[in-house]
Amino acid sequence: MGPRALPTSVRGKSHSPGQYGPSRMTTRNDLRRWPVERPTTLQEAYAWCERYARRHDENFTVVSSLLPKKLRRHFFAVYSFSRYTDDLGDEAEGDKLALLDAWEQDLLEATTGNPHRPLLIALSKTIEQCEIPLDPFLRLIEANRIDQRISRFTTYSDLIKYCTYSATPVGQMVLAVLGYRDEERIALSDQTCIGLQLANFWQDVSVDVDKGRIYIPQEDLERFGCDDQQIIDRRFNDRYRELMQFQVTRARALFSEGKKLEARVSRSVRTDIRLFRLGGEAILNAIEAGGYDT
Repeated sequence: MGPRALPTSVRGKSHSPGQYGPSRMTTRNDLRRWPVERPTTLQEAYAWCERYARRHDENFTVVSSLLPKKLRRHFFAVYSFSRYTDDLGDEAEGDKLALLDAWEQDLLEATTGNPHRPLLIALSKTIEQCEIPLDPFLRLIEANRIDQRISRFTTYSDLIKYCTYSATPVGQMVLAVLGYRDEERIALSDQTCIGLQLANFWQDVSVDVDKGRIYIPQEDLERFGCDDQQIIDRRFNDRYRELMQFQVTRARALFSEGKKLEARVSRSVRTDIRLFRLGGEAILNAIEAGGYDT
């Protein structure tokens, strides 16, 4: 594969909705900016999340000006959690599993009434006010643990199962903020989030292999006459082009199904939901325009 020249966007894993753009790892010290002796107010905590989110949305506007104002702080809190969790799993130095375990414990303590960090002070209030289940947050942390253990996926089904940890939880958080918890909307959101995750995987093949990861299912590599070594060597040929064209078509089908969600949400948030899908489709368009050389 040739040099990376495709735009980045919000990731289901984040890697949430990857990747979110050029990585700017924020260490755990970044969450300790507020001195212990100075308690952080809720207003300060939400302001922290907004600043953090805006520093990391170079290529994807997480909260548009069209989103109802009363929802914006909750979006910033959810995004900040998702982004920070992914940064721990992708970029942190040291024992990533230990860091993720500690982060999970911080989250659990925060949601039981003992938040200390600005992000978690804001997030715990968002979880309470929006009645968001804890499961999506725990699954996103687990996705990053999976990344430390697994670097290949045998089948497409295996990859989709991984996406239920790395991608769909973010959509479920967003739906809860919007007041939706029904199975029909969640299922449609899952389609869009998985599509976003796959779109980011397919644009980042050359990036992820540098981290030792290949997300293209092994069964698909074999089907199209490719293998891991070709990815590692960045050898682009007609077989790889056909393979990537196949993956792009798959992802488009997911967006097509997920699009149905847009007619099932309030008009006041419909544009923001549409933007997530359009962002993913723009990535696929860019892959096609680049001749599938990712």
